[in-house]
Amino acid sequence: MLDLTPKEIVNREALRVNPCKTCQPVGAMYAALGVRKCMPHSHGSQGCCSYHRTVISRHFKEPAIASSSSFTEGASVFGGRSNLTTAARNIFDIYDPDIIAVHTTCLSETIGDDMGSYISDLKIPEGKHVVHCNTPSYAGSHITGYFNMMKGFMNYLTEKTGIPNGKTAIFPGWANPGDIRHLKKLCEAMKVRTVMFPDQSGIMDAPMTGKYELYPPGGTTISEIRSLGDCRRVIALGEFTSLEPAEHLEKKWKVPFDILPAPIGVDFTDRFIMALRRISKIEVPYDIEERRGQLVDLMLDSSQYTFKKKVAVFGDPDTVLGLTSLCLELGMLPKYVITGTPKEDFAKRARDLFEKYGAQDCLAKANADLFELHQRIKNDRVDLLIGTSYGKQIAKAEDIPFIRAGFPVLDRYGGPLLPIVGYTGGIRLAEKITEALMDRQDRDCKDEDLEAVM
Repeated sequence: MLDLTPKEIVNREALRVNPCKTCQPVGAMYAALGVRKCMPHSHGSQGCCSYHRTVISRHFKEPAIASSSSFTEGASVFGGRSNLTTAARNIFDIYDPDIIAVHTTCLSETIGDDMGSYISDLKIPEGKHVVHCNTPSYAGSHITGYFNMMKGFMNYLTEKTGIPNGKTAIFPGWANPGDIRHLKKLCEAMKVRTVMFPDQSGIMDAPMTGKYELYPPGGTTISEIRSLGDCRRVIALGEFTSLEPAEHLEKKWKVPFDILPAPIGVDFTDRFIMALRRISKIEVPYDIEERRGQLVDLMLDSSQYTFKKKVAVFGDPDTVLGLTSLCLELGMLPKYVITGTPKEDFAKRARDLFEKYGAQDCLAKANADLFELHQRIKNDRVDLLIGTSYGKQIAKAEDIPFIRAGFPVLDRYGGPLLPIVGYTGGIRLAEKITEALMDRQDRDCKDEDLEAVM
């Protein structure tokens, strides 16, 4: 499919081919789905909302509920105030959410809709809430929309009563429900009482019960979001996804925070566990230490297959940095490390990892696309590709083993249920990486070299 991608690389400032990201409203919608009895609302056309729901539903294999202001030509010219007023009334009457989370689209942003004014004029039923954030599709990425929606909830709901609740807020960053469940288990094992925000577990991995529930019993509650101002501390996981919400809460309510990388691999998970230990003041339980030792043992056992293998990693910035750290721990060479999110600090963080592990001739780049990644692979091949489903065409064209990780993974099942964070997630990733490399070795070797025991 991509056999005709040219090897010659031309600098492109104003053009993206095969982007390595999607738009802000997708992230805002996913963040809103992490709040209990919340209806995400797309203030724009039906087509925008349908696309955003489709991407999320195809990744999680779950229905992503959302409503739309259903712009037509009239709203595009005269503004969407009446559309939002009618939509809010209908949503509360028909679907009865506790809260509506409104995010804008490129259309409503371009015509300049004043969302704060529109919402302040709404007739909101007693005990119900409407919040909003601005998410122009032509700026940032779905990661930007995700943390903008987090800040939107905090702008409208958080408060400080002056009575500390003794809890630690965990901002998990962009994470699958399986990752969030595992993070909560680690916090519980470390005796740290938490507020996880947002929390898509129980919603985007709801079990099959034979009865459809519009609002499954999961997600961060409104009262928990209110209580963020009374938390003792925030642990923000993923600098590029969680830093701005953590800074926002500190500025608004003086809640201190620790910013940590997404806990993928040994080192990054160690940092998370130690941050929990500083809060709980307890020794790390043996079960956690045992799991860490098992991961390190697996890395040693498989090192003959992973050592010096070249890998390309792409996707969301925090996930990519975590995967890159794990690959370096496995002795691999992360030849190309890219994200489509325009965060220039990303390249510096990646280069710091290269320097820490002595990795030479590695490239890190933000605001990049998969067309450029393919071109670079054509010029200097890699042994493995790790990223979202959109890398499968490159893997097929260049005949490279491919491991799916991050968002979105559209063409496989079960991934959102299983963690890649923590030592348990590290074991899963190390196994997948080693198996992919060994499968390729088995495929390419001579018949007399095809051994049952490696």
